[in-house]
Amino acid sequence: MIDRANGADPNLEADGEQLRPKELLYSERMSECLAEFAPDASEHLRIAARGQHIERWTSLRSSYPEGRTGYKQWRAELGLFHAKRVGELMQEAGYDETDIKRTQYLVQKRGLGRDPETQCLEDVICLVFLHYYLEDFASKHDEEKLIDIIRKTWAKMSEKGQAAALQIPLSNAMKSLVGRALNP
Repeated sequence: MIDRANGADPNLEADGEQLRPKELLYSERMSECLAEFAPDASEHLRIAARGQHIERWTSLRSSYPEGRTGYKQWRAELGLFHAKRVGELMQEAGYDETDIKRTQYLVQKRGLGRDPETQCLEDVICLVFLHYYLEDFASKHDEEKLIDIIRKTWAKMSEKGQAAALQIPLSNAMKSLVGRALNP
């Protein structure tokens, strides 16, 4: 059901030679990364990873004020929206309230640093960003901002996540950038 919802994304992204719905591709990447990073992940965590950006295109960043305050408001409202949509789809699929609440807790990234599954989800989010999206992100921002973002990303990750990040095959330019961020 999450895939069907994300498959409606009008925004397309290249996946090899074909264009695919952006959020469907993101959710597949999240699931693949989670399966590799935490093969024994609970069903709650697998659903949370798959639905982390569900229907994200329906809430445009440009609908919020510029700057950090607007960005934080957008992100907070997105987290609530994603959790609500995942919960609705889980309810349609017959999950009980306990399962729905736990998955929503994870989608909202509650208990970060205290809850092992929330931390695992955050690690996977960071790994997917570094592996698939850093290069494009780097083309749109100056080096100072990129270094700051990489440092913030690194700080959110567990030691296991950081070790996995160091294994990601990055371009030479991105390896150099990450190196400068981690070794000032």
